[in-house]
Amino acid sequence: MNKPETLQCPPLPVAEVEALGFAPDRLPRIAAALNAEIARNALPGAVLMIARRGRLTYCESFGYLDPAARTPMPVDALFSIASMTKPLVTVGALMLAEEGRLGINEAVGKYLPQLARMQVNPPHCDGSAGSPTMSPNRQMTIEDLMRHTAGLSYGRGDKALYARYPFSSDVASTKWTGKEFLDQLAALPLHYQPGSMWEYSLGLDVLGLVIEAVTGMPLAKYLDEKLFRPLQMRDTAFTVPAAAVSRYAKALAVDPVTQQPQTLRDGTTPHKFDCGGGCAISTAADYLRFAQMLLNGGELDGARVLSRKTVEYMTGDHLGPEVDLSKLNDYPNIRGYGFGLGVAVRRSAGRGGMPSSAGEFHWAGSTGTYFWVDPAEELVTVFMAHAPGAIRYYHRQLLHTLVLQALV
Repeated sequence: MNKPETLQCPPLPVAEVEALGFAPDRLPRIAAALNAEIARNALPGAVLMIARRGRLTYCESFGYLDPAARTPMPVDALFSIASMTKPLVTVGALMLAEEGRLGINEAVGKYLPQLARMQVNPPHCDGSAGSPTMSPNRQMTIEDLMRHTAGLSYGRGDKALYARYPFSSDVASTKWTGKEFLDQLAALPLHYQPGSMWEYSLGLDVLGLVIEAVTGMPLAKYLDEKLFRPLQMRDTAFTVPAAAVSRYAKALAVDPVTQQPQTLRDGTTPHKFDCGGGCAISTAADYLRFAQMLLNGGELDGARVLSRKTVEYMTGDHLGPEVDLSKLNDYPNIRGYGFGLGVAVRRSAGRGGMPSSAGEFHWAGSTGTYFWVDPAEELVTVFMAHAPGAIRYYHRQLLHTLVLQALV
């Protein structure tokens, strides 16, 4: 067990579990459950950190960094965080908004003119080639990119017309440069009228390129200077550096649900562009500092990243009755949630497939990573694992239940 007080450089001040309102006889249920997942080959290994009231109270590594070689998981392991990149990029864009360099309600086409002329594939069409298009009622905005209401998608399902969309941010950034990606996107119609439908999408990849257009800097460089360094997120980047390859975690060779081979993209290989939707690398400690900054209202250890009101705005529910939420309900752990800017937002203590509090916000990565912030409980939890596939939805619900059952 990795006791927080034994860490060489804990990400937050350390406190005993009882002092922070955890039952010491109930916390061991977390390790028992996760070790059981590892024993049944449903999880290769993981790192879990929990903080409450600004202090670290739980820091544990489980299983294996490399399950084939049986290399033990270190607490400072590196993970491809996939869509947990999205909240980082959202914060980066909100910082520009606070400087007056970016408008949340402005059209994306103001910053990326090639996207200003995108048409709309009418709602309810089957997506087959030759389907008619119509003019948008309005252009997609920066807010639409952040809350997944721009009319974009990841090209899944029966949308044959959109087969040119890559399946993921990672694939897009491997295949194309940023300019090539935007040119491919601009040649296609939107799926829906902007603002009418929530659908998980490439919107944050577009937002990353908006940031590059505004700043004249690569996204990775901008985030490193303005976010990662101020928050002392020393291991967060868009490519695993050569000196840290030995800490980069591996996945199981076989998906535990489908029993089919599974792979993760090699995070040591640079992307053709810094994809804001899913290309970052991080550790549990680094991401805990990011999440704690949000819980603190935009500040950590004297470094103010955002104002308190901007964090409130980011983590408020931005989906009104005019937005169709049917596709949000496709995800078992966010049924009943709304969505803010880059994060899902809990609307009530009920629903969602797991206990939580109204106002809790979170997001996760397709690789198996997950974090949540519960302001009502002053709680931050970060879970890092390379466990892609459908099993990750179960792990998210399991973790919520295990952590919250230990509160007294």
